[in-house]
Amino acid sequence: MLIRVGDERTSSIDLVLAGLLSSIAGALNAVGFLIAGSFTANMTGNISAFADHLANGTVLIAFSFAGLVVAFVCGAGAAAAAIHLGERWQIRSVYALVIATEAIILLVLGAALAHSSGPAQETFLVIVLSFVMGLQNAATTLISHARVRTTHVSGMATDIGIELAALIGGPKLRQEALPKLSLHSLTLICFAIGGICGALLFGIVGYWLFVIAAALLLLISLPEALRAHRS
Repeated sequence: MLIRVGDERTSSIDLVLAGLLSSIAGALNAVGFLIAGSFTANMTGNISAFADHLANGTVLIAFSFAGLVVAFVCGAGAAAAAIHLGERWQIRSVYALVIATEAIILLVLGAALAHSSGPAQETFLVIVLSFVMGLQNAATTLISHARVRTTHVSGMATDIGIELAALIGGPKLRQEALPKLSLHSLTLICFAIGGICGALLFGIVGYWLFVIAAALLLLISLPEALRAHRS
């Protein structure tokens, strides 16, 4: 799941990756909104909020939304740089290690939030979560050659509409559209289910949710990293 790259991947591998990681992304996105009122995976909304607040003269709030976009871009850039370096050195486990890094960041975040409170806590939370979302989305995009994007909900919804329209085309169009429709629909559904579960779990376990998310990411990434090293 985190070893094969691009055309080496099968549709089933992409489906499993999309389902698992989009569920976690949806949970983290929902919790970020519950705590700080900001969606850390929704860069379209953050850019719109930046423009709206800037137009209304609330400059500080506007630049706080811009900061989330910058954090997301930095996360994506950091993941891409690590992956390109790993591929140059022929480290097959580099994608798994990037996801493991995401897990470690979430563990540190959960520990930090458990021992602090106040407005600075919310700012720290949304910046780190935006960075993590960028990191995860870049890793899944690069390993699948842009077939899987676990936080790119607007793009997936657009793709689903295009693929539904293709179903009424000829046999060739339907054959090409069905696998993409399955992948994008699953990603969207899992993102939504992850958001629901994340919100419910946060109400029960609080900041332990970040530890749970980190544990799931480690369960996904570490076996893949070990398998890559053995092969």
